[in-house]
Amino acid sequence: MDREDPTMKPDVYAANCPTRQILDRVGDKWAVLILLLLREEPMRFNQLRRTIEGISQKMLSQVLKSLERDGLIKRHAIATVPVTVEYSITQLGVTLAAAVDPLRDWAEQNLKDVLAAQRRYDSQLKDVAA
Repeated sequence: MDREDPTMKPDVYAANCPTRQILDRVGDKWAVLILLLLREEPMRFNQLRRTIEGISQKMLSQVLKSLERDGLIKRHAIATVPVTVEYSITQLGVTLAAAVDPLRDWAEQNLKDVLAAQRRYDSQLKDVAA
């Protein structure tokens, strides 16, 4: 799909289709976690970093910029010393959070089965290697 021609029908299987960029965002665990948190309430940078275990400051900064660029969150600078920055979800972001929340539910509900399948698979690999 040509980015310049809005009349073309998106084809997610085409290498240059912009739909893939959106799917990349949906497939990014950090982006999903940030959206789900901001759906609850606006948060400041350090609050997000403390809440999302394992995310680095650099990664959080990059993902926030990408989400803001995509129109999924907005950044609000508050005139304090030092400047306070708060992030909130946009209406577009709310729709994406609603779409990915069932995936979170699925992961929580099927965690035991997936972990059991992984153990079986790993066990079979060990048996073949032996």
